Amino acid sequence: MDHDHHIIDIHIGDGGEPRTVDRVTNGSPTSRARCRRQNLGEKKPPTIIPLPPPSTSRMAFTMKQMSLIVAAMGILSFLFGVIAENKKPPSGTPIAGKDVVICKYPSDPTVLFGSLSVAFLVASSVAGYISLFYPYKGKSIPQSALFHSTTFIVFFNIALFWTGLAATFLLWPTITEHLHLTRNVHHDLSTECPTAKTGLLGGGAFFSLDSSLFWLVALMLANNAREDYFGEADSKDEGNADDLLVMDTKGESLFPVV
Repeated sequence: MDHDHHIIDIHIGDGGEPRTVDRVTNGSPTSRARCRRQNLGEKKPPTIIPLPPPSTSRMAFTMKQMSLIVAAMGILSFLFGVIAENKKPPSGTPIAGKDVVICKYPSDPTVLFGSLSVAFLVASSVAGYISLFYPYKGKSIPQSALFHSTTFIVFFNIALFWTGLAATFLLWPTITEHLHLTRNVHHDLSTECPTAKTGLLGGGAFFSLDSSLFWLVALMLANNAREDYFGEADSKDEGNADDLLVMDTKGESLFPVV
């Protein structure tokens, strides 16, 4: 049996005097809950705004960015190769010893600049190779579509050949100069303390610059192949759109678009 409950509310009047209001409920849970809500007031739950998930996508490169990277690396390789050629001393100074000749060389940064030229040549070539097959705008093109063009195949092989030629012309004098500097004690008393052959580093620098240009030409041809490939794919999609089914204005039936 339910009993009536008295609920006394205390309010502050306009004059600052407290007033009590006695309310009677029938004792039911619903009535008590209603009174409790009236006294305490209902509070809305806090609004939770979900944060966007962290982006996990890697930074995408554009074709313009890749071409700038290839060109910049090629120019740096060329500059360091030219500096290495200009800084190379013509020969060392032989100092006679007991049954040996010690070669004394002046300050020679040839090995340092030659190594930097080789490093930037490798960076330019790797960037050039990757740029041909990179999925720009998230779209990948099969290699068969690229190598379908004879012109692309020609310039791709020329770029590879010129890269190998530049690496040979840069590595040969750089390694030779390093050996001359580290192995400067000779038992041949007639030695003249030679240095690396003149002209190889300069030639390698120009070959390195040429290789980056050939990679850029290959990239332009790859761009043309991508446009042709995706252009044909888009035309096929437009052709297939004629077979789509759409709903009528009432949303009751489907009919093919003619």
